[in-house]
Amino acid sequence: MLLGILWWRGCLRRKDTMEQGLRGLDLMTGSFTLRQIKAATNNFDAANKIGEGGFGYVYKGLLSDGTVIAVKKLSSKSKQGNREFVNEIGMISALQHPHLVKLYGCCIEGNELLLIYEYMENNSLARALFSPDEFQLNLDWPTRYKICIGIAKGLAFLHGESRIKIVHRDIKSTNVLLDKNLNPKISDFGLAKLDEEDNTHISTRIAGTYGYMAPEYAMRGYLTDKADVYSFGIVALEIVSGKSNTDHRPKEDCFYILDWIVLFGARFGSGPLSLWPLFPRPEQPRQHFLQPQRGPLLFSRLTQ
Repeated sequence: MLLGILWWRGCLRRKDTMEQGLRGLDLMTGSFTLRQIKAATNNFDAANKIGEGGFGYVYKGLLSDGTVIAVKKLSSKSKQGNREFVNEIGMISALQHPHLVKLYGCCIEGNELLLIYEYMENNSLARALFSPDEFQLNLDWPTRYKICIGIAKGLAFLHGESRIKIVHRDIKSTNVLLDKNLNPKISDFGLAKLDEEDNTHISTRIAGTYGYMAPEYAMRGYLTDKADVYSFGIVALEIVSGKSNTDHRPKEDCFYILDWIVLFGARFGSGPLSLWPLFPRPEQPRQHFLQPQRGPLLFSRLTQ
């Protein structure tokens, strides 16, 4: 019985801390009840699960007013859960941009920590590029170029145009979502840490995905907005090449896509069209390839 009382008090204390943290934030979002979200997702039916990111699963849902949503259900086992949840709400609610996924609201009831986002009809960029043929999207060169530019605009907003400056730390193709018009939107800001006093970012732990992380961050923990630019360069290479950065085959000499690009660049030259025969080509004139090709090689070398 004593253990039960202590557990109950602990739960109340965690809930009070969470509510106090939320009251201290100037939120620009709505609040949802757990009943609403369960009804929208059919009680988090596995058939509605559309992905996994950050600290838990993501579900598709339909609100009573007909709004389609994406619900990020944070894992209750996450060590960072409550504290990071409050931080994430505070940051995301202040960020509004055409190339950032919009946060509609949140839900905190019992052990449930939920974020409610706008739903992105075409899922992730990774799925569009690398999934089995029946799920891949036919992205022509102008569309691929548009996606690169959109991601760049979203990052420019995070790094210097928003009220608070944020380093995402985990830019990758699975964290770029596509709307019904194939406009890219950056998702998942749960890994960013902000020092509010001087608007600088301090890395207390390395967070991100190897293969996309800038060398100085992965090896020394040195974090600036250039780390995101490096990651963007890798994503841009994936977009241009159609090759996944994490799709390593044992018989290949290269582990990551940048190794692959550097190897072939050394063998066949570094001219703007030297890698052209290696890439799968959408049915578009070659000139559409020229502009997107120059950018990724430059971006991926910025922090080397």
